[in-house]
Amino acid sequence: MKKIWMMMLGVMALSISATVHAEADPKLWAVVKEAFFPKRDIQEVDFLKVEGPRRAESGAQVPVTLIYDKAAANGVALKKLYVIVDANPIQLASTYHLTEMMNGFQMSTRIRQETDSFVRLIGETADGKLYMAKREIRAAGGCGGTVDNNESEVRAAAGKIKMNVDAPKFGEPATATFNIKHVMRTGLQRDLVSQGYVPAFYINKATFTYNGKEVMTVDVGVGTSEDPYMKFSFIPDAPGKLEVVATDNEGKTFTQSLDVNS
Repeated sequence: MKKIWMMMLGVMALSISATVHAEADPKLWAVVKEAFFPKRDIQEVDFLKVEGPRRAESGAQVPVTLIYDKAAANGVALKKLYVIVDANPIQLASTYHLTEMMNGFQMSTRIRQETDSFVRLIGETADGKLYMAKREIRAAGGCGGTVDNNESEVRAAAGKIKMNVDAPKFGEPATATFNIKHVMRTGLQRDLVSQGYVPAFYINKATFTYNGKEVMTVDVGVGTSEDPYMKFSFIPDAPGKLEVVATDNEGKTFTQSLDVNS
């Protein structure tokens, strides 16, 4: 634990340097890699992709599309995908646990960036092999700053879910969209009045099932933007029900279900 903490201090120091130079710093990756994947080889590949703007309008809402092209992977079957933002104070934005119901992966979502950074998509197989894609995105100010929320309104709104599935052809990929209302406080933001740090408050997990069978579980981190949004494909084999169970770091649970018909 102490070793990881010292590595994170190194990342933060390098991040300050990167901010001064106002561009993504490739030197950060050596420290981040050793913190999360010590002494493990990671192969950069074409069947993983990170798509996003060269420069984001807001560091608090950076749109990205994450792709694992299973057909192009020549038999490489990924079970987990990690999204890492090198220059963020908390680098791991999310982890996706995949199933065969997805037949690969294409996810449109929104992340936070504190400064210019490489955004990495790292895939892991069941036997621990690692693969990677990266994209440099310029953005600023998404993790810290000040907040001036009405606490009662924040709490009342938290957890309201909208979900939709395009009318599918069963046995073929269908597109689902998921959006949950949540402030997603990082723990690094300061109260506008007191200037004290506001405690972290965020969605930390979302599990999607179809007719009781797991489609995908997402470990959500504070590197995910406010009001988490996910647009992804899965393969329903028959009419049924798509359900999601989401939890936050305070132990609250939020659920929603949707009937899926042709």
